[in-house]
Amino acid sequence: MSKPQVLVFIDWYKPYYKAGGPVRSMVNLVEHLSDRIDFHIVTSDRDYMATSNEANVQVDGWVRGDAGERVRYHSPAGHTRAAWKAILSERKYDVIYINGLYSRWSTIMPLWILRGSEQRRILAVRGMLAAGPMKQGALKKRTFLATMKAFGCFKGVEFQATNTEEAEDIKRWIGSDVKVHLVQNLARKADQLLPAAIHKASGELRLVSLARIAEEKNTLFAIERLAQLKGKVRFDLYGTVYDADYYDLCKKAIANLPSGIEVHWHGQLPQDEGATVLAGAHALYMPSVGENFGHTMLESLSVGRPLVISDRTPWKELQPDSAGWDLPLEEPELFVKALQELVDMDQKAYDRLAEGAFTLGARYLADPAPVERSLAMFSQ
Repeated sequence: MSKPQVLVFIDWYKPYYKAGGPVRSMVNLVEHLSDRIDFHIVTSDRDYMATSNEANVQVDGWVRGDAGERVRYHSPAGHTRAAWKAILSERKYDVIYINGLYSRWSTIMPLWILRGSEQRRILAVRGMLAAGPMKQGALKKRTFLATMKAFGCFKGVEFQATNTEEAEDIKRWIGSDVKVHLVQNLARKADQLLPAAIHKASGELRLVSLARIAEEKNTLFAIERLAQLKGKVRFDLYGTVYDADYYDLCKKAIANLPSGIEVHWHGQLPQDEGATVLAGAHALYMPSVGENFGHTMLESLSVGRPLVISDRTPWKELQPDSAGWDLPLEEPELFVKALQELVDMDQKAYDRLAEGAFTLGARYLADPAPVERSLAMFSQ
């Protein structure tokens, strides 16, 4: 049987990584399924918020990726309707796989060109219809969705949801009768054998966040909770500054923190360094307003680092598994309580938490079901 031919539209792809989760999701999908699916990926020649082709990738033509996928990195001049029409018609594709919802070139253009066609299309909304993100620029987003529906751009399109909440969001905003595939994002291939050891003294805590500095990641909320802690705490932020004004608010909050509480921003971290940085902290602290998967959270668990996160991600019921805390943003005092508990922990108590985190991460990484569901989605 011939392999399914899947044409992918996504704004960023490796070697670029600064867009975070969507890129990682696509890279993981290719790594798991490239032996059973032929992927053809159309993307940009530059990273998230970058202004040049920093990796000097070959542009406006097909190149072969290291997992066997074909990749086409387009320069700004190469982003044209004619180019997209040529790509869509150059061979027969079983599926057009669209990543994201609001991109002019990765979403709107392919959906516009394919309106009314029999071509199978799957759109992964990547958490963009969740309650938190939909509150930001609500009028603009609602107008966009209404316009796309009015012009028939979503007619016949299938959607990928990574959890039941996202499936409900899709039916709410797109239509109750749309076809939704409940297929979670794939984790990286498992390679961690033992949790990394780290010293933990009572009264000290080292936290880390691997996320862009932005309102949807709730960076300011995270910093403000630290002000009530007692002890020696260091919080390291790794991520692109998305909104300079928002970052200014964060810097003001950092300046008002009491003695002994430090926050340091380091800029964006390459994906292959994430596990090392996470292993050097006691916990991942990311109270984001919503995540459709949370690759960084799984990465943290896989190296035995507990989570302090909101309850708006798929990583729930962490406390019964002794893997951390998933807490409601409406009750900020619970974050302070959990963080202070972490500060006060001694080595023995912390090691139990680290073991619980590692066990949960290992269990997820070893599960073959998500890979098979992903294959089934493309093979139907």
